[in-house]
Amino acid sequence: MKSNDFTGSKFFEFYNNIDYPSYQKEKKRLQVELLKLQHWVINNKKRVALVFEGRDAAGKGGSIKRFTEYMMPKHFNVVELGIPTPKESKNWFRRYEKHFPAEGEITFFDRSWYNRALIEPTMGYCTKSQYKYFMKKVLEWEEFHIKNGLILVKLYLSVSKHTQLFRFKERQVDPLKYWKYSENDKYAREHWDVFTKYKEQMFQKTSSAKSPWAIINSNNKLETRLKSMLYILSQIPYSKSFDFRPLKKSESRRRYSISIDGVAFNNLNYRQFLLLETLHGLYKK
Repeated sequence: MKSNDFTGSKFFEFYNNIDYPSYQKEKKRLQVELLKLQHWVINNKKRVALVFEGRDAAGKGGSIKRFTEYMMPKHFNVVELGIPTPKESKNWFRRYEKHFPAEGEITFFDRSWYNRALIEPTMGYCTKSQYKYFMKKVLEWEEFHIKNGLILVKLYLSVSKHTQLFRFKERQVDPLKYWKYSENDKYAREHWDVFTKYKEQMFQKTSSAKSPWAIINSNNKLETRLKSMLYILSQIPYSKSFDFRPLKKSESRRRYSISIDGVAFNNLNYRQFLLLETLHGLYKK
């Protein structure tokens, strides 16, 4: 199966609208495979870089957290760089090369060098010439490192405008998540259409057979995490043959109920239940 066909294949069908108990069971199975992958990386001194891109609140950090939940801490890194210095801005590729994995390591990039293809031109943080240079050179740069042994997988988590707004509002009122929301998130949202233009150009000009993009719908966090795990496992030859298969759909899935202001909502799937529970919490304040 071609890499760019995988996310549209029947492998992913089970994960659509998955209920929470099935999600937990499947997540554990995939995490076992991720440990096998990590052992393979360590034993064979491989270098693996996993790129997670997407808009604010697309689920990048949450997905990475589930990837690393049971991994051996000594052998992976999570890279989430802040505002670049003037020197780093001029030496853009070098800024990220310094964080590439050593032999036997996996590095997760929570946003990456593709900031220069997305948020930087959207918000005017880089010059037009810096943007054009990046777009011209990035594939050549990536393929150079791939040729020299780097295993690179690029994921873009695609969130809708409506879902992003909901997650922003949830962050603003949650005492454990309020710090995740910033004024910059608000400004970036105001430039939604501009970001979209740059995103489409990125997919068109920075995807190749050796370094393709995989786009995963991230409106449902449970689906996003499982699909991201499955896709990445499918792209790295940690076993002689990739024979992992998603769990079959159970005949009966768990249903949920919630009562809001005396009104009962029954026979809900987990996503519907979570939405009502969250909305109730938002409007109760």
